Amino acid sequence: MSMVLAVALGGAVGAVTRYGVSSGVTQGIGLGGSGTFVVNVIGALALGVLLGVTEERLGLDVVVRRGLVVGLLGGFTTFSSMMWDIVEHAEQGSWFTASALLIASIGVGLAAMVGGLAIGRGQW
Repeated sequence: MSMVLAVALGGAVGAVTRYGVSSGVTQGIGLGGSGTFVVNVIGALALGVLLGVTEERLGLDVVVRRGLVVGLLGGFTTFSSMMWDIVEHAEQGSWFTASALLIASIGVGLAAMVGGLAIGRGQW
């Protein structure tokens, strides 16, 4: 399988999955941006686990690894949607919500990535 095809297939699956999860969470919680937040945290955790596991323990082919990391998880997570959610809250005057989404997205996302690496490396 070519690198481009692996990334394209992974990206398609990731984008459709993101849409489903994000829409479901946003509808369930009733707060714009909550779905994007959840998706990005899940994606950061999954990326950490995947990179940690494939560093040394799994000998994944580079094409498969890029398809999963760049394609699937790249299509699943979304920085641009996060920024739009934050701007939308700010434009509506909900500065607390906008600030909380920004700070939580970065802080929790980073913690999820570090935790995922520890899990993937077998350090946790």
